[in-house]
Amino acid sequence: MSDAYIALADGRVLEGRGRAPGRTRGELVFTTAYTGYEESLTDPSYEEQVLTFSYPLIGNYGVRTERMESERVHPTAAIARELTDEVVEWLADEGVPAIDHVDTRELVTSVREEGAMRCGIAVGDDVTPEDAREELEACEGMSDHVDIGKQVSVDRARVVRAESGSESDTQVALVDCGVKGSIVDSLVERGADVHVLPYDASIEDVASLDPDVLFVSNGPGDPANFEAARALVEYFVGDVPVAGICLGQQIVARALGGDTEKMTFGHRGVNQPVRDLESGQVVMTTQNHGYSVAEPGPKLTVTQVNVNDDTAEGLENEELDVLTRQYHPEANPGPEDTLGFFDDVLAMTDAGARRTVVADD
Repeated sequence: MSDAYIALADGRVLEGRGRAPGRTRGELVFTTAYTGYEESLTDPSYEEQVLTFSYPLIGNYGVRTERMESERVHPTAAIARELTDEVVEWLADEGVPAIDHVDTRELVTSVREEGAMRCGIAVGDDVTPEDAREELEACEGMSDHVDIGKQVSVDRARVVRAESGSESDTQVALVDCGVKGSIVDSLVERGADVHVLPYDASIEDVASLDPDVLFVSNGPGDPANFEAARALVEYFVGDVPVAGICLGQQIVARALGGDTEKMTFGHRGVNQPVRDLESGQVVMTTQNHGYSVAEPGPKLTVTQVNVNDDTAEGLENEELDVLTRQYHPEANPGPEDTLGFFDDVLAMTDAGARRTVVADD
């Protein structure tokens, strides 16, 4: 074991047991999920964040690659009350510092009261509190990561087909702002070919596909920093059905005249209750975001809200064929109450005549 220090923006330096070495920094956030640590740690939405688990024991059912949502661990560090050796070995292999024997109940309470905060991490045999403070001094706020999309998006376009060797009748242009693998899988399982495009894809890139749906994915950071994706929505909305999840909902809202804001500590977990305003039904959802739609704008209607704080969880415009969700309907990890969202998205491809999409000269 080694020394471990966590320097917080509020001036405190916490000590823990070092499990995987390294020095790093990021925004300190927490998840309330009891299970799904593999999915959480490989969720690109945690890029540039230090993930604290509120559940006391992390790793009690091992590590399996088939549960992972991307090819690597995205949080810059992991903190828990206790981490199993198998999870520690995985994090060490990934080069991600890990700390346990921390009073995570107190740490989570601090984040709830003071908000997600910058922090510095130092783990190793010869590290000092000053090392952690140095990392803290170099730590940027999430909105300052102006090109965070580049860190989590594909470098070049790729296609995932519903059936090998044949083209589907439904073509989805998915803007990869940090997409989880299970979102792509959910569309493919329903018979769509998914063209995964870089976060900064051009209008010409999308137009060349003549897609049936433009889909903006989840991802990390401030939606105000994803101007290319916003421009795509502005250009294609009304000609192509538009859908979005999490960060995607925020980008769509901004493109249609709405506004977003940073939340105090965000929603991260698998038990967030969401109420549908038309039916009154409440469903449990998986969420991971630190920004939300503050104002939907004149073209979008709020259809679902969070029971705890009334933040917008669903936006729609039936005339323009726009449908978004703030939560993660693919349910990896979490409840499967909202899987029907993907059916609703693909149903928009049959809603009315759609013009062939071409880019302006």
